[in-house]
Amino acid sequence: MTWSSASTVRIALLDDHAVVRYGLAGRLSEEPDFQIVGTFATSKEMMVALRTAPADLLVIDYSLGANDIDGLNLIRALRVRFPDSKILVSSSHYNPATVALAMKAGARGFVGKSQELSELIQAIRTVSLGRVHLNNNMAAELSSMLSAEPGTGAREGEVMSDSLSENSELSPREREVLRCCLDGMTVTQIAEKFARSVKTISGQKQSAFRKLGVRNDSELFKIQHQLEDL
Repeated sequence: MTWSSASTVRIALLDDHAVVRYGLAGRLSEEPDFQIVGTFATSKEMMVALRTAPADLLVIDYSLGANDIDGLNLIRALRVRFPDSKILVSSSHYNPATVALAMKAGARGFVGKSQELSELIQAIRTVSLGRVHLNNNMAAELSSMLSAEPGTGAREGEVMSDSLSENSELSPREREVLRCCLDGMTVTQIAEKFARSVKTISGQKQSAFRKLGVRNDSELFKIQHQLEDL
């Protein structure tokens, strides 16, 4: 396809890391059909600017600073306030659970930060045309995870627990802890179950949360319940 000035895509970038933000802006500006209308470190900065300088496509990180809105809530807020802007997520939290959750919330594409810049450029063009972008490997992983059938006598919650805990980024012990969390067990109960210290279990739980791109139990259970609706 030949791109012309008539098909210019106005892009706003949101990332709390300055090197990433300006690096992306510089590279994307080299594309003749891309126009960078703003680069932002916080969601508040982006939302204020978009009121007067609209963008066709928002490239956002899934996980921002500790005091900022991010993840699901950010995607939902952007969809409500700027319904004409399509959302593309670029994040280091690149796993089936997080991707599925982001897509369910309203993102139109998801690119891992470990992928080549050419993948992001392709994703921008795909999403700007109203299509969904996921690379083939991630699409296959999502399909496999969401099509998992319940085992004999298994409860629905147990099936979802298995889906999340099979994430390849998690260590075996992080998977054990995550399974127990999704079954409603407290850190103390998990520590007693595996004869480990509460501090050890808490550390493994937080490590699993970071890898899944969630910050607390509430967001973890949102993954469980929202994926059930996909």
